[in-house]
Amino acid sequence: MLAGTTVDHRGQCREGGASKTENCFTNFPIHLFPNFNQRLTSLRRLYFSNLKTKLCGLALIVLGVLVQVALHSTVVINNVSASSAPVVLIVVGVIVFFIAFFGCCGAWKESYCMVTMFAILVGLIIVIEIGAAIAGYVFRGKLTVIVHDGLNDMVTKYGNGTAEFKKALDDLQVDLKCCGVTNATDWIGKLGSVKDSVPDSCCINVTAGCGQGAMGDALKIHQTGCETVVEKLLKKNIMWVIIAALVIAFLQIMGIIFACMLMGGIRSGYEVM
Repeated sequence: MLAGTTVDHRGQCREGGASKTENCFTNFPIHLFPNFNQRLTSLRRLYFSNLKTKLCGLALIVLGVLVQVALHSTVVINNVSASSAPVVLIVVGVIVFFIAFFGCCGAWKESYCMVTMFAILVGLIIVIEIGAAIAGYVFRGKLTVIVHDGLNDMVTKYGNGTAEFKKALDDLQVDLKCCGVTNATDWIGKLGSVKDSVPDSCCINVTAGCGQGAMGDALKIHQTGCETVVEKLLKKNIMWVIIAALVIAFLQIMGIIFACMLMGGIRSGYEVM
Protein backbone atom coordinates (compact mmCIF):
# COMPACT_ATOMS: atom_id res chain seq x y z
CA MET A 1 0.00 0.00 0.00
CA LEU A 2 1.25 3.47 -0.79
CA ALA A 3 2.54 5.57 2.04
CA GLY A 4 0.48 8.54 0.87
CA THR A 5 -2.86 6.65 0.83
CA THR A 6 -5.37 8.13 3.23
CA VAL A 7 -7.23 6.23 5.96
CA ASP A 8 -10.50 6.83 4.10
CA HIS A 9 -9.19 5.05 1.00
CA ARG A 10 -7.92 2.11 3.02
CA GLY A 11 -11.20 1.90 4.81
CA GLN A 12 -13.10 1.89 1.57
CA CYS A 13 -10.94 -0.96 0.32
CA ARG A 14 -11.22 -3.06 3.48
CA GLU A 15 -14.86 -2.57 4.40
CA GLY A 16 -18.07 -3.05 2.54
CA GLY A 17 -19.16 -5.11 -0.40
CA ALA A 18 -18.94 -4.71 -4.13
CA SER A 19 -20.15 -1.10 -4.06
CA LYS A 20 -17.40 -0.15 -1.61
CA THR A 21 -14.75 -1.89 -3.74
CA GLU A 22 -15.97 -0.12 -6.85
CA ASN A 23 -15.88 3.19 -4.97
CA CYS A 24 -12.29 2.41 -3.91
CA PHE A 25 -11.10 2.05 -7.52
CA THR A 26 -13.15 5.04 -8.65
CA ASN A 27 -11.41 7.24 -6.08
CA PHE A 28 -7.99 5.64 -6.58
CA PRO A 29 -5.31 8.31 -6.00
CA ILE A 30 -3.82 8.43 -9.53
CA HIS A 31 -2.10 11.69 -8.63
CA LEU A 32 0.34 9.62 -6.55
CA PHE A 33 1.54 8.07 -9.85
CA PRO A 34 2.96 10.97 -11.85
CA ASN A 35 3.90 8.63 -14.75
CA PHE A 36 0.75 6.48 -14.68
CA ASN A 37 -0.75 7.79 -17.94
CA GLN A 38 2.63 7.70 -19.68
CA ARG A 39 3.18 4.09 -18.62
CA LEU A 40 -0.32 3.10 -19.70
CA THR A 41 0.15 4.71 -23.10
CA SER A 42 3.58 3.12 -23.57
CA LEU A 43 2.23 -0.25 -22.49
CA ARG A 44 -0.60 -0.09 -25.02
CA ARG A 45 1.70 1.05 -27.82
CA LEU A 46 4.29 -1.63 -27.05
CA TYR A 47 1.62 -4.32 -26.77
CA PHE A 48 -0.03 -3.53 -30.10
CA SER A 49 3.34 -2.94 -31.76
CA ASN A 50 4.32 -6.45 -30.72
CA LEU A 51 1.09 -7.86 -32.11
CA LYS A 52 1.99 -6.30 -35.46
CA THR A 53 5.53 -7.66 -35.17
CA LYS A 54 4.16 -11.14 -34.49
CA LEU A 55 2.10 -10.92 -37.66
CA CYS A 56 5.18 -9.72 -39.54
CA GLY A 57 7.14 -12.65 -38.13
CA LEU A 58 4.49 -14.99 -39.51
CA ALA A 59 4.70 -13.12 -42.81
CA LEU A 60 8.47 -13.69 -42.87
CA ILE A 61 7.94 -17.41 -42.33
CA VAL A 62 5.37 -17.61 -45.13
CA LEU A 63 7.55 -15.51 -47.42
CA GLY A 64 10.57 -17.70 -46.68
CA VAL A 65 8.59 -20.81 -47.55
CA LEU A 66 7.35 -19.25 -50.80
CA VAL A 67 10.87 -18.18 -51.81
CA GLN A 68 12.21 -21.63 -50.97
CA VAL A 69 9.51 -23.21 -53.13
CA ALA A 70 10.30 -20.76 -55.94
CA LEU A 71 14.00 -21.61 -55.79
CA HIS A 72 13.34 -25.33 -55.85
CA SER A 73 10.78 -25.03 -58.63
CA THR A 74 13.32 -23.33 -60.88
CA VAL A 75 15.93 -26.04 -60.17
CA VAL A 76 18.53 -23.58 -61.40
CA ILE A 77 20.41 -22.24 -58.43
CA ASN A 78 22.90 -24.57 -56.82
CA ASN A 79 24.62 -21.76 -54.96
CA VAL A 80 24.70 -22.68 -51.26
CA SER A 81 24.29 -19.11 -50.00
CA ALA A 82 21.34 -18.59 -52.32
CA SER A 83 19.50 -21.77 -51.39
CA SER A 84 20.09 -21.21 -47.67
CA ALA A 85 18.76 -17.63 -47.74
CA PRO A 86 15.06 -18.65 -47.50
CA VAL A 87 15.91 -21.00 -44.63
CA VAL A 88 17.55 -18.12 -42.77
CA LEU A 89 14.44 -16.05 -43.50
CA ILE A 90 12.19 -18.71 -41.99
CA VAL A 91 14.40 -19.04 -38.90
CA VAL A 92 14.45 -15.25 -38.39
CA GLY A 93 10.65 -15.21 -38.77
CA VAL A 94 10.26 -17.82 -36.04
CA ILE A 95 12.66 -15.91 -33.75
CA VAL A 96 10.84 -12.62 -34.41
CA PHE A 97 7.50 -14.26 -33.56
CA PHE A 98 8.70 -15.60 -30.21
CA ILE A 99 10.55 -12.40 -29.30
CA ALA A 100 7.36 -10.45 -30.01
CA PHE A 101 5.45 -12.88 -27.78
CA PHE A 102 8.09 -12.36 -25.09
CA GLY A 103 7.66 -8.58 -25.44
CA CYS A 104 3.87 -8.88 -25.12
CA CYS A 105 4.29 -10.82 -21.87
CA GLY A 106 6.75 -8.26 -20.53
CA ALA A 107 4.42 -5.39 -21.42
CA TRP A 108 1.42 -7.15 -19.92
CA LYS A 109 3.24 -7.89 -16.65
CA GLU A 110 5.13 -4.58 -16.70
CA SER A 111 8.32 -6.50 -15.99
CA TYR A 112 11.34 -4.20 -16.25
CA CYS A 113 13.73 -7.12 -16.86
CA MET A 114 11.56 -8.72 -19.57
CA VAL A 115 11.01 -5.42 -21.37
CA THR A 116 14.75 -4.64 -21.21
CA MET A 117 15.66 -8.09 -22.56
CA PHE A 118 13.04 -7.67 -25.27
CA ALA A 119 14.58 -4.34 -26.37
CA ILE A 120 18.08 -5.89 -26.53
CA LEU A 121 16.95 -8.95 -28.50
CA VAL A 122 14.95 -6.83 -30.94
CA GLY A 123 18.00 -4.62 -31.46
CA LEU A 124 20.04 -7.69 -32.43
CA ILE A 125 17.31 -8.92 -34.78
CA ILE A 126 17.17 -5.51 -36.47
CA VAL A 127 20.90 -5.73 -37.19
CA ILE A 128 20.38 -9.20 -38.72
CA GLU A 129 17.42 -8.01 -40.81
CA ILE A 130 19.27 -4.99 -42.16
CA GLY A 131 22.21 -7.28 -42.98
CA ALA A 132 19.81 -9.69 -44.73
CA ALA A 133 18.34 -6.83 -46.76
CA ILE A 134 21.83 -5.71 -47.85
CA ALA A 135 22.84 -9.29 -48.67
CA GLY A 136 19.65 -9.76 -50.67
CA TYR A 137 20.33 -6.60 -52.66
CA VAL A 138 23.91 -7.71 -53.38
CA PHE A 139 22.78 -11.21 -54.37
CA ARG A 140 20.09 -9.68 -56.60
CA GLY A 141 22.84 -8.05 -58.65
CA LYS A 142 24.56 -11.42 -59.20
CA LEU A 143 21.45 -13.27 -60.34
CA THR A 144 22.13 -12.87 -64.06
CA VAL A 145 25.40 -14.80 -63.93
CA ILE A 146 24.10 -17.42 -61.48
CA VAL A 147 20.91 -18.11 -63.44
CA HIS A 148 22.71 -18.18 -66.80
CA ASP A 149 25.35 -20.64 -65.58
CA GLY A 150 22.75 -22.83 -63.89
CA LEU A 151 20.44 -23.03 -66.89
CA ASN A 152 23.30 -23.54 -69.33
CA ASP A 153 24.57 -26.47 -67.26
CA MET A 154 21.09 -28.01 -67.21
CA VAL A 155 20.60 -27.69 -70.98
CA THR A 156 24.04 -29.17 -71.65
CA LYS A 157 23.38 -32.21 -69.45
CA TYR A 158 19.79 -32.72 -70.63
CA GLY A 159 20.59 -35.28 -73.35
CA ASN A 160 22.47 -37.60 -70.99
CA GLY A 161 20.52 -36.75 -67.86
CA THR A 162 18.27 -39.00 -65.79
CA ALA A 163 14.52 -39.08 -66.30
CA GLU A 164 14.07 -37.08 -63.10
CA PHE A 165 16.57 -34.45 -64.27
CA LYS A 166 14.82 -34.12 -67.65
CA LYS A 167 11.42 -33.85 -65.99
CA ALA A 168 12.68 -31.02 -63.77
CA LEU A 169 13.81 -28.94 -66.76
CA ASP A 170 10.72 -29.86 -68.76
CA ASP A 171 8.47 -28.73 -65.91
CA LEU A 172 10.43 -25.47 -65.71
CA GLN A 173 9.95 -24.75 -69.42
CA VAL A 174 6.25 -25.67 -69.34
CA ASP A 175 5.45 -23.69 -66.18
CA LEU A 176 7.39 -20.56 -67.21
CA LYS A 177 6.50 -20.85 -70.92
CA CYS A 178 10.11 -20.54 -72.03
CA CYS A 179 12.63 -22.48 -74.12
CA GLY A 180 16.40 -22.82 -73.73
CA VAL A 181 18.66 -20.38 -71.89
CA THR A 182 18.39 -17.27 -74.07
CA ASN A 183 16.19 -18.79 -76.83
CA ALA A 184 15.42 -22.08 -78.59
CA THR A 185 18.73 -22.14 -80.48
CA ASP A 186 20.47 -23.13 -77.25
CA TRP A 187 19.16 -26.66 -77.92
CA ILE A 188 21.23 -27.05 -81.13
CA GLY A 189 23.36 -30.20 -80.73
CA LYS A 190 21.98 -30.92 -77.25
CA LEU A 191 19.54 -33.66 -78.24
CA GLY A 192 21.98 -36.04 -79.90
CA SER A 193 21.38 -36.83 -83.57
CA VAL A 194 18.01 -35.10 -83.64
CA LYS A 195 18.53 -31.84 -85.56
CA ASP A 196 16.50 -28.62 -85.46
CA SER A 197 14.54 -30.08 -82.58
CA VAL A 198 13.74 -28.96 -79.06
CA PRO A 199 12.23 -30.80 -76.10
CA ASP A 200 8.47 -31.15 -76.30
CA SER A 201 8.25 -28.93 -73.22
CA CYS A 202 9.20 -25.95 -75.42
CA CYS A 203 5.97 -26.28 -77.41
CA ILE A 204 3.13 -23.85 -76.88
CA ASN A 205 0.74 -26.80 -77.00
CA VAL A 206 2.65 -29.73 -75.53
CA THR A 207 2.07 -33.04 -77.27
CA ALA A 208 4.29 -36.08 -77.87
CA GLY A 209 6.86 -35.32 -80.58
CA CYS A 210 5.75 -31.71 -81.05
CA GLY A 211 9.32 -30.45 -80.66
CA GLN A 212 10.82 -32.44 -83.54
CA GLY A 213 12.03 -30.10 -86.29
CA ALA A 214 10.23 -27.19 -84.63
CA MET A 215 13.23 -25.03 -83.68
CA GLY A 216 12.52 -22.38 -86.34
CA ASP A 217 8.74 -22.42 -85.93
CA ALA A 218 7.82 -19.33 -83.93
CA LEU A 219 4.15 -20.29 -83.94
CA LYS A 220 4.80 -23.70 -82.43
CA ILE A 221 7.39 -23.15 -79.65
CA HIS A 222 8.10 -20.49 -77.04
CA GLN A 223 10.61 -17.89 -78.19
CA THR A 224 11.50 -16.45 -74.78
CA GLY A 225 14.56 -17.91 -73.06
CA CYS A 226 14.18 -19.24 -69.52
CA GLU A 227 17.03 -17.05 -68.28
CA THR A 228 14.96 -13.87 -68.57
CA VAL A 229 11.86 -15.37 -66.97
CA VAL A 230 13.68 -17.06 -64.08
CA GLU A 231 15.77 -13.98 -63.34
CA LYS A 232 12.68 -11.78 -63.28
CA LEU A 233 10.87 -14.21 -60.99
CA LEU A 234 13.74 -14.49 -58.52
CA LYS A 235 14.40 -10.74 -58.49
CA LYS A 236 10.76 -10.16 -57.68
CA ASN A 237 10.89 -12.65 -54.78
CA ILE A 238 14.13 -11.16 -53.44
CA MET A 239 12.67 -7.64 -53.62
CA TRP A 240 9.72 -8.79 -51.52
CA VAL A 241 12.18 -10.21 -48.99
CA ILE A 242 14.06 -6.89 -48.84
CA ILE A 243 10.84 -4.90 -48.42
CA ALA A 244 9.56 -7.26 -45.72
CA ALA A 245 12.85 -7.08 -43.80
CA LEU A 246 12.88 -3.26 -43.87
CA VAL A 247 9.20 -2.92 -42.88
CA ILE A 248 9.61 -5.31 -39.97
CA ALA A 249 12.81 -3.54 -38.90
CA PHE A 250 10.90 -0.24 -38.83
CA LEU A 251 8.11 -1.73 -36.71
CA GLN A 252 10.68 -3.21 -34.36
CA ILE A 253 12.44 0.15 -33.99
CA MET A 254 9.08 1.60 -32.92
CA GLY A 255 8.76 -1.31 -30.50
CA ILE A 256 12.15 -0.49 -28.97
CA ILE A 257 11.12 3.15 -28.54
CA PHE A 258 7.88 2.14 -26.79
CA ALA A 259 9.80 -0.38 -24.69
CA CYS A 260 12.23 2.32 -23.53
CA MET A 261 9.30 4.60 -22.65
CA LEU A 262 7.69 1.79 -20.67
CA MET A 263 10.98 0.95 -18.95
CA GLY A 264 11.30 4.57 -17.84
CA GLY A 265 7.73 4.57 -16.59
CA ILE A 266 8.18 1.29 -14.69
CA ARG A 267 11.40 2.52 -13.06
CA SER A 268 9.77 5.82 -12.07
CA GLY A 269 6.82 3.91 -10.70
CA TYR A 270 9.12 1.80 -8.51
CA GLU A 271 10.74 4.92 -7.15
CA VAL A 272 7.36 6.42 -6.19
CA MET A 273 6.06 3.27 -4.50
